[in-house]
Amino acid sequence: MPTFSYRALKADGKIAEGVLDAAGRPDALRQMETLGLRPVNLTEKLSAVSKNGSAAGNAAGNISFKFGSKKVSAKELETFTRLLSSLLAAGVPLSRALVILQKEAASPVAREKWKSVYDQVVDGLSLADSMAKSPETFPRVYVAMVEAGEAGGFLDVVLAQIAEFQSREKELKSKVMTAMLYPCILLVLAIVVLTVLLVFFIPKFQRVFASIHGSLPLITQVIIGASHLLRSYGLLVGAGAVGIFFLVRTWFSSEKGKRTWEGIVLKSPLVGPLIAQFAMARFCRMLGTLIGAGVPLVQGLNVARRSIGNQILVDAVAQSIERVQQGGRLGQSLSDCRTLFPGSVLEMISVAEESGKLDGELVRIAVETETDLDRNLKTAVAFAEPLMLFLIAGFIGIIFIGMLLPVLSMSEYIK
Repeated sequence: MPTFSYRALKADGKIAEGVLDAAGRPDALRQMETLGLRPVNLTEKLSAVSKNGSAAGNAAGNISFKFGSKKVSAKELETFTRLLSSLLAAGVPLSRALVILQKEAASPVAREKWKSVYDQVVDGLSLADSMAKSPETFPRVYVAMVEAGEAGGFLDVVLAQIAEFQSREKELKSKVMTAMLYPCILLVLAIVVLTVLLVFFIPKFQRVFASIHGSLPLITQVIIGASHLLRSYGLLVGAGAVGIFFLVRTWFSSEKGKRTWEGIVLKSPLVGPLIAQFAMARFCRMLGTLIGAGVPLVQGLNVARRSIGNQILVDAVAQSIERVQQGGRLGQSLSDCRTLFPGSVLEMISVAEESGKLDGELVRIAVETETDLDRNLKTAVAFAEPLMLFLIAGFIGIIFIGMLLPVLSMSEYIK
């Protein structure tokens, strides 16, 4: 029979520690409840025999497990959130709801994660604190919203809002990915075409140009040089490009590099406004959702600003939150974030504050912004497609002209 070590609170508030022999974790918890103990920590102790006997099996299990994905998918997290909200709204206790979700988990990874959350909750942790220990599954914004729901006593409402927010955000991201698919295909096609021209097409002309007396045009020399470099040192060039990519990616992952990149993206003429629109839609929907669920404004602002994504915009909103804490109105406090909030949006927020309909107005602004973002994204993609085709035609045209100029020189020389 398994042995459990426990640490618990007695009725007089003192800490008690000890061990129990129980058929399983639920049985150990029932025994502690019979003894009048409130569990703080409960862990199963493995005997020396079981440790030695299962060492090889555990090692093999660990090795095989590494080949699978350890991350819970976004769809599984959304399902978990929605079902947990429904169970809590139906009056099911949190611990029992987590047991039900654990049994109905679609994958072993999700089942293990929900079990971990359940174990920590029955050990005395809050749901938000137990989720915070798994940041790879539960984002900081998710945990912050759950914490607000627990503190306000409307956890089921907040979870329903989180599930709705996840669904809409997934839909918006799907639209972005779908819109960018064709331009990415064109970019890959351009790289393949240029590589084929430089590796297989240019060398045939190079033999003809070797018989020409006199120097070749500069553009022809550059094209032949690029062809020679790619044919002779193609692997080194590819390895160098990959190395540079990872170095740049590592630098952009740092705090300074990330801020630099985000600043460049925000200032870019085509992508910058789309990024700002996307951030504003997320912020307004999150804040409207939280306020509608009963979360205080300042707390809702602190949670919603984490959903923006761009750290430069997050810092700008943080300064506005300080003004709200000092007694300022939300519309006026956000007026310095003109990159994120246009004047018309600020005016709508100010009017909604005065009429007491801030939550509904913020959600409405988010819906309209997402619709406008979808339209602007389609326009940007419609512009990107001919631009990519123009670049492909331009590169091929440059190579054609570079190869044609020496031929014309040869005809002039023959005359």
